Amino acid sequence: MLIGRVIGEVVTCVAYEGLTGVPFLLVQPLDKEGNDKGTAVVAADSTRMAGPGEKVYYEGGREAALTLDPWFVPIDHAIVGIIDDVHLDDGGGS
Repeated sequence: MLIGRVIGEVVTCVAYEGLTGVPFLLVQPLDKEGNDKGTAVVAADSTRMAGPGEKVYYEGGREAALTLDPWFVPIDHAIVGIIDDVHLDDGGGS
């Protein structure tokens, strides 16, 4: 599972069969502290609820293709949820 922030929307003029009506969003990957990491990716929004500025968790590769119905549509990344908050364990024990 990967964490990112939605930074934009992608508008398609033609959709592959099985992707009609699925929103595509531009997602900036984040590290565990919430800092930008790498380059932005295009992700299909399987939640159909994410919007600009929201933190999301997403999958890549084969797992992404399994998030939509029908399965195995040609996508590389898919948003599977919206993040409300992140709490990191400081690793200090009790």
